[in-house]
Amino acid sequence: MAADNILILGIGNLLWADEGFGVRCVERLNQRYRFPEQVKLLDGGTQGIYLVQHVQEADVLIVFDAIDYGIKPGTLKIVRDDEVPKFMGAKRMSLHQTGFQEVLAMAELTGRYPRELMLIGVQPELLEDFGGSLTGSVRAQLDPAIERALDYLASLGVVPLAVESELESHEALSPRQLALERYEQGRPDSGEAFRHGDVRFMNLYAPAAEKS
Repeated sequence: MAADNILILGIGNLLWADEGFGVRCVERLNQRYRFPEQVKLLDGGTQGIYLVQHVQEADVLIVFDAIDYGIKPGTLKIVRDDEVPKFMGAKRMSLHQTGFQEVLAMAELTGRYPRELMLIGVQPELLEDFGGSLTGSVRAQLDPAIERALDYLASLGVVPLAVESELESHEALSPRQLALERYEQGRPDSGEAFRHGDVRFMNLYAPAAEKS
């Protein structure tokens, strides 16, 4: 079992508050642990269909994501194997979930589908906050979510080494400007940054009557 190819994938959009939960989970795992060679950590962001090759190569797939389960915000819910695709698309919050459903379907059609799947999802509290970070209730589930993944890996015979200091950590999975602390510290206040999208983009494409 320990020789299996294992993919630990975080998906979501950092720019929309709790949507970034999955990416923050793999970011923290990467900062705190060193994994055996057969374990791959990936910031999948919103790449959707472009993740299919990575999924096809995995015997075991662990996915972190913010999922609308219809339960109390900040609640973790674990879904396994055949149930995973159903929850990825039951209540789509963004295009990345539609894309990831297609990734799983394509992998299955090609006969290169993970033998085991685990979805570690959290019920989001807030999404409509452009440039915002995780809410308190969702941030509090980062470590519990990681522990669930580590317990699962241990059951497969995979135990990573804890990193003793930040200097020992792996190369970042995404640009360092997007690291949680730096991302939060660099956010402009609400007077400078529109919270519901990029006002420059919306003004550009607004009807002429609305602009005038």
